[in-house]
Amino acid sequence: MAKQTDLLILGGGTGGYVAAIRAAQKGLDVTIVEKYKLGGTCLHKGCIPTKALLRSAEVADTVKQAELFGINNQSDYSVDFKKVQNRKQEIINQLHKGVEGLCKKNKITVLEGTGAILGPSIFSPVSGAVAVTFNDESLEEEIIVPKYVIIATGSSPKSLPNLKIDEQTILSSDGMLELTELPESIAIVGGGVIGVEWASLLNSLGVQVTIVEFLDRLLINESKAVSRELKKRFEEAGIKVLLSSKVQDATKVGDKLSLAIDGQDSITVDKVMVAIGRQPNVNGIGLQNTSVEFDEKGVKVNEFYQTTEDHIYAIGDCIDTMQLAHVAMKEGELAVSHLLGEETAILNYTNVPRCVYTTPEIASVGYVKETVPADKKVKIGSFSFAGNGKALVYGDAQGFVEVIRDEVTDDLLGVTIIGPHATDLISEASTAIYLDASPIELGEAIHPHPTLSEAIQEAALDSYKLAIHK
Repeated sequence: MAKQTDLLILGGGTGGYVAAIRAAQKGLDVTIVEKYKLGGTCLHKGCIPTKALLRSAEVADTVKQAELFGINNQSDYSVDFKKVQNRKQEIINQLHKGVEGLCKKNKITVLEGTGAILGPSIFSPVSGAVAVTFNDESLEEEIIVPKYVIIATGSSPKSLPNLKIDEQTILSSDGMLELTELPESIAIVGGGVIGVEWASLLNSLGVQVTIVEFLDRLLINESKAVSRELKKRFEEAGIKVLLSSKVQDATKVGDKLSLAIDGQDSITVDKVMVAIGRQPNVNGIGLQNTSVEFDEKGVKVNEFYQTTEDHIYAIGDCIDTMQLAHVAMKEGELAVSHLLGEETAILNYTNVPRCVYTTPEIASVGYVKETVPADKKVKIGSFSFAGNGKALVYGDAQGFVEVIRDEVTDDLLGVTIIGPHATDLISEASTAIYLDASPIELGEAIHPHPTLSEAIQEAALDSYKLAIHK
């Protein structure tokens, strides 16, 4: 006999479990169907593991630079990659237990298996019943009939036809996280967020890194100034950056790969990482049984995350919005709010903070120079970390902050940071935009001294030509 529930969430990743908790807090009976582990890509194969590796890389950089701080450096230090990976896994395991505990605390039913959405049937007169096939093959398939469905099936790494991923020599980000030892050399195909983060951490851990990017700059969604600064810093660190380049072919040469690259000399490397983005997981979940519209970009939804069947919602990487964990979380909360009939705000994706955890760190919120609408008259304030006392004390005074101000309305339109702790600093700017603060309010608010946040204050004041230390 089919089981009933108020809300079934297909996928227990970041967006899915956050939506589940919010719905349970509101009194709904909630069921999650998750085929792998709660936490999804972000916790197990993305955000958390890569940041754990990046932290180890940062420590390695600190050891290399110890003499600059008056600490005699041991020149024979080494990277124990097995310990690096073990530390990463310990962090994942702790957070995974935490998510499991939260679901248990909120009395959320978690089914370990795969779900397929059914069309109208004997179980329900409308689409939305879900057939669950359990990972434990001894259990029989179960039919769940929910009042509402949220599809939160996430995404998977994209591949290239001429670089077939085998997770041995040619790897996706998933395969990279399973490496047991570091290669001597690697080519990373793709200069987006995933590619540059891996380039940064591998370089710091002693790997010879080459980035091959088809476009004419790294991080195409950030400002050109940030792209130039990142390329300069990467090249100073020994990373080879090939822009406007395309891998034509990969040939096995013993245990290595020889890559033929348009307009460049061929290169020979131990490993190749394909980092050209991610594709939504929309196949194999029964959408063909419904009238829900979807394509290669994902499930089609309205501004409240409803599909073309209004009791079925979709959030996160499986829809055509920003593929960020914090975006999926917010979309999940808003979808639950809407299906409950609450007044629901519409998410302004321009004002979502964006972070890149390279060395140097990069973060932005709102517009960058190149994306400011043509009808807006703006002033741009800037401040270099070279003029910031805490950055000098910290030993990383490269980079800058840019603040964009609307001259007519005095609105804060955007903030970009490249430099130390940018991914933490951006929250001040994000909060300021959310609260509709003007740059002068950001600049006149007292900032403690010495702190890195003073760079934001100075850049905000500079948009009025009022910076004190510039």
